[in-house]
Amino acid sequence: MDVCDARQDFICDWVYDLTGNERLAEILDWVVERPLKVAFILLVAAMLSRFVRQMIGRAEIRMMEDRDRKLHLRELDEVGDGRFFALQHKALAKARDLARGAERSKQRAQTLATLLESVATVTILALAVMISLGELDVSLGPLLAGAGIIGIAIGFGAQAVVRDFLAGIFMLVEDQYGVGDVVDFGDAGGVVEEISLRTTRLRDLNGTVWYVPNGEIRRVANKSYSWARCVLDIPVAYETDIDVAAQVIKDAADSVWAEHLETATILEEPEIWGVEDLGESAVLIRLVVKTEPGEQWATSREIRRRVKLAFQQEGIVIPFPQRMVWSGGGHTAGAPAG
Repeated sequence: MDVCDARQDFICDWVYDLTGNERLAEILDWVVERPLKVAFILLVAAMLSRFVRQMIGRAEIRMMEDRDRKLHLRELDEVGDGRFFALQHKALAKARDLARGAERSKQRAQTLATLLESVATVTILALAVMISLGELDVSLGPLLAGAGIIGIAIGFGAQAVVRDFLAGIFMLVEDQYGVGDVVDFGDAGGVVEEISLRTTRLRDLNGTVWYVPNGEIRRVANKSYSWARCVLDIPVAYETDIDVAAQVIKDAADSVWAEHLETATILEEPEIWGVEDLGESAVLIRLVVKTEPGEQWATSREIRRRVKLAFQQEGIVIPFPQRMVWSGGGHTAGAPAG
C-alpha cells in the first residue's frame, strides 16, 4: 500500500484491493501501468509535435502568400504610375520575377520553418522523456545537473559555432540577402550561392569560392536588392560645350533605355546630374541610371561604349592627362642635365 499510495496508481490499488498481494500489485504496476503511462506520454508528445509542425507549415504558407500579395499590389501601383509603362512585355515580366524573389522567399521561409520545427520537436521530446523518467522513478536531479555541466562545457568550447548559428537565424529573419544576390562582406564579396545557418558561400569575380561564417559578418553591402544604380562620371575636355556634351551622353543612355536589352534593363529615364568635378585635365559630367538588380555593370559597359561612339561622331574629345616639359640650357626633354 505504501508504494501504491505514494504513486496513486490505479492498477496497483485495484490489484492490491482485489488480491491483497503487495508484490503482485507492484509487479503489475511496473509491467503494465507504468509502460502504459510512458507510451501515452510519448503518444501525446508525438501528436503535439505533429500539430506544432502543421501549424508552422501553415504559417510558412501564409507568410509566402502575404509577401506575394504585397508584391503584386506594389507591381500594379508601379505599372499604374507609368514607371514600367515603357518596358516591353518580356522586360516587364523579368522585372516582376526579380521583384518577387519567389525562390529567395521560399528558401528563407523553408529554412526558418525547418529551424522552428526542429526546436519545437526537440523541446517536446525532451519534456516527454523527462516526464517518462519521472514515471519510472528515475531521479532527474543528477541528470539535470550533469546535463548542465555538459552544456556549460560545450558552450565554452563551441562559442564560435553558437555565434554563427545565432547570426544565421537573425540574418534569415531580417532578410539581409539571398541566393543570387551580389554582396560585399568587406573581406570577401561576390555572388551568394548557398546560405546555411552556419556559413554563407560566395563566388567572387575570379571564380574563387569563399565560405564565410555568419558570425564573422560584421556588415553586409547588398548590391542587388530590389533595384540598382549606375553612376557614371564621363570626362570631356575643357573646351567642350558642356550642354552639348551632356545632351550627347543623355541620348546615348536613352538609346539603351529604349531598346530594353535583356541584360541591361533600365527601369527609369536616365538622368544627367550635371558637372560633378573640375579635374586637372577634364570636366566630369555625372550620369545616373536606375537598373534592375545585378545588371548595373552590364548597363554601365554598354552606355560607355555608346557614349564613346557618339563622342567620335560629334567630335567631342575625351581628354587624357598631358604634361609639358620645359628644357633649358641646351638640353632636350628627358635628357639628363650635365
